[in-house]
Amino acid sequence: MPTIKEVAERAGVSVGTVSHVITGSVPVSDDLRVKVQTAIRDLDYHPNHVARSLKTSRTRTLGIIVPDMTISFFPQIIRGAETAARQKGYALIAVNSTESGERQTEVLSLLRSQQVEGILLVIAAGSAPTNQMARLIEAGIPVVCLDRVPDRIPVDSVSVEDVTAAEMGTEHLLQMGYRRIAIITGPLALKNERRRLQGYEQSLERAGIAPDDDLVWQGNLRTEDLEAMCRERLSNPARRPDAIFCTNGPTALAALRAMRSCRMTTPDDLGFVTFDELTVDDLFRPAITTILQPAYDIGYKASEILLERIETGKDRTDVRTVRLPATLKVRDSSRRVSIVKLSETY
Repeated sequence: MPTIKEVAERAGVSVGTVSHVITGSVPVSDDLRVKVQTAIRDLDYHPNHVARSLKTSRTRTLGIIVPDMTISFFPQIIRGAETAARQKGYALIAVNSTESGERQTEVLSLLRSQQVEGILLVIAAGSAPTNQMARLIEAGIPVVCLDRVPDRIPVDSVSVEDVTAAEMGTEHLLQMGYRRIAIITGPLALKNERRRLQGYEQSLERAGIAPDDDLVWQGNLRTEDLEAMCRERLSNPARRPDAIFCTNGPTALAALRAMRSCRMTTPDDLGFVTFDELTVDDLFRPAITTILQPAYDIGYKASEILLERIETGKDRTDVRTVRLPATLKVRDSSRRVSIVKLSETY
């Protein structure tokens, strides 16, 4: 582990100047501050703030990083993780990565400087976590990934059974009589998004429906971009689907906004199913058929695994992989209008 003295030598300043930059207690010129911050970044130095007041580095504190706390799925994960941590006498620090790889690096550094004893991580869509994971492992910091699981990295993880859940949503639309079903995904660089696409494709194949690339709408997680993509696809009657399946909450909100712009409604014009509740109070009318992920349980279980690593020092080669089942909540948005009207005539 690099020391503050090594940082000072690298920056060509005194130890006191490094301390002033870190604590902000004494004004430092912009030139010196940049030199110190560059040295800190180059050496991967993480000041131990707790050690200033405690003789032991045990902080009984965990960190959790999520992409966006305004998306209702993630606060539920945080609640579950916090409950499990509190039961063991640990505190939890929650921070946003804003779906940015650069921001994720910054908050990982922040949590390490706070001497957290373990980290719960929902990987940012715009990140390449390999180097970050390697540094955490080298530093002896336990990590558990939630929801989004990295490829080819041996790390504990807790998520939903993505393939099965996507099959459940797609097969429900098929059972309701829909055949031209579009899927709107997030970035396919994310493993969970790829697996949800896999579940959708497998369900269509079992129903004897040939895959149609024109119905796979791959997006990012920015609402404006997603809405524009959906609006463009829906505005062309020749390409228009008869139902939409969304693999996450942000894509669902964007699709519903695009439908409104195109003066379309669900289920009158399109059947609609999505992963994740869009609001806590189910304010949408008609109510949206939803694949419910056990977000609270994902957070709770991940925190349990992390605490076990911390308190027992369990061998890292024994990777824990937990997949929890999702449930389908059928509501009005996926009802086949023609079927409903037919039944109402009898």
